[in-house]
Amino acid sequence: MSIILHGVPIGGGIAIGRAHLVLHSMEDVVHYSIDEEDVPAEVARFDEAIRATRKELEMLWGSIPENAPAELGAFLSLHIMLLSDITLTREPRDIIASQRCNAEWALKTQCDALVAQFDAIEETYLRERKHDILQVVERVFKNLDGSASDLPPVTSLLEDVILVAHDLSPADMVYFKDSNFAAFVTDVGGATSHTAILGRSLDMPSVIALHHARELMRQDEMVIVDGQQGVVIINPEETVLSEYRRRQRAWRDARRKLSSLRKGVAKTRDGTPIELVANIELPKDVEDVKRSGAMGVGLFRSEFLFLGRDTLPSEDEQFEAYRTVAEALKGQPVTVRTMDLGADKNPKWLNHGVADNPALGLTGIRLCLAEPLMFRAQLRALLRASAYGQIRILFPMVNCLPELRQSLAQLALAREELAAENVPMAPKVEVGAMIEIPSAALVVGSFVRYVDFLSIGTNDLIQYTLAIDRNDDAVSHLYDPVHPAVLKLIGHTIKTANKANIPVSVCGEMAGDPKLTRMLLGIGLRRFSMHPANILAVKQQVLATHLDEVSPLAARMLRTEDPDRIADLLNQLNALPGT
Repeated sequence: MSIILHGVPIGGGIAIGRAHLVLHSMEDVVHYSIDEEDVPAEVARFDEAIRATRKELEMLWGSIPENAPAELGAFLSLHIMLLSDITLTREPRDIIASQRCNAEWALKTQCDALVAQFDAIEETYLRERKHDILQVVERVFKNLDGSASDLPPVTSLLEDVILVAHDLSPADMVYFKDSNFAAFVTDVGGATSHTAILGRSLDMPSVIALHHARELMRQDEMVIVDGQQGVVIINPEETVLSEYRRRQRAWRDARRKLSSLRKGVAKTRDGTPIELVANIELPKDVEDVKRSGAMGVGLFRSEFLFLGRDTLPSEDEQFEAYRTVAEALKGQPVTVRTMDLGADKNPKWLNHGVADNPALGLTGIRLCLAEPLMFRAQLRALLRASAYGQIRILFPMVNCLPELRQSLAQLALAREELAAENVPMAPKVEVGAMIEIPSAALVVGSFVRYVDFLSIGTNDLIQYTLAIDRNDDAVSHLYDPVHPAVLKLIGHTIKTANKANIPVSVCGEMAGDPKLTRMLLGIGLRRFSMHPANILAVKQQVLATHLDEVSPLAARMLRTEDPDRIADLLNQLNALPGT
């Protein structure tokens, strides 16, 4: 009998293969008592498991394949750091001694307590960090019981193996990246979990948050994974299998055709040039930018310099990172977003604590202005890097004109300091503001006199406008990029920028969704910033679009307040001929 499961789609495409179930030891932990004289030996066994796990992760970190997603190293570093956290390493030792129990039970007890604390956190991204704790603990368990890896040897894998797990850690993903797995599915995870982030980076069919996939599947059972729709079919009937094989062939053919678009110019059928740029996380992502055919970097997230470490990065360290990217892109624009810390990204050295509602607290440009010395060090580093390429500076989460003016004042002060020190820098560095709060979109007319460009961060703009956390299963179905209110804010921002002759881009997930490309073109957008993997699919839509054909339908989408009518108009847009 076939079983159809629905989860969160993470990677595109379709995979068909045999299930390989990854078992997890934590679920089978049992309690047993030990004698008092055995406590030191049990503590030593626990300490040895911690040491072995740390060594294991460090070795994996050192063997990350060159073509692996840049995020792998950062996530592995986080897991290594967790093994030094006293709440995870010291508390179980105390439980062993006080309760005279086995190390596995002590570790499980402490892990359960930590997970309960994370579950009580209101903000979804922070709550999902419990999965990092669970993934590290799973590896410690495996070293406690001496079990081998659940993953089969790389050499034994066939092309059509589907990895089925309760969860996958970054360490598992290192192994995964170097293997021939066709897809993976997991029981848990959210859209912002590390498993999801890595899945998107691997660009392969994957579905998460299936809840009971591992229980419902049997080893070597035939499975279909539709990473576009978030559907997993267990033991499909022959007619279903044939249909999905046809879809799989069509998808692969489409991907091959896309590769031929890499070198061509992105312009609409009526000859309007469109700028397609990439979002990156780390300097090494520049290679993905080059391979994608992007025209530069539209969003360089600078948070990697500040997270996963005990101290603030120096100005020189920041300068080297920015210069590396600027030089590598040889004159193409590199738009660096100043540190967007706070909310879900709180480094150890930042002593602001965790707010009751972090997403509405001291975050983005608010935090930068609250820490002017830290902010100015980054601005100095960016200005210094401007001597080596086309650096552009982007301020995040700007709420109002006073915040923008204060940010520009800090930039002016940084420039004065460097000039007094005779430090080389570009005579002109373009500065922009992110529009990702409804208030900013509504008063964007006051911004255009002070900035050189605007960037619409649609991910946050949608969430703040609709008061919906798209990672919360209970309300995620209400997350709607084409909600009438969202479209009006985006349309108003684009219209205002175009009227002022200020370049404007969209840098959220909407920019990388080919289904929305024609709509965005129709309402006046000419610059899209997205993950490098999405560039060619969006470029294909651009090449197939005539602005005179899409603009009237897009304008009607902005005017209507009926969601069903908007959906109908969007379908009409995408049904227009492309040749």
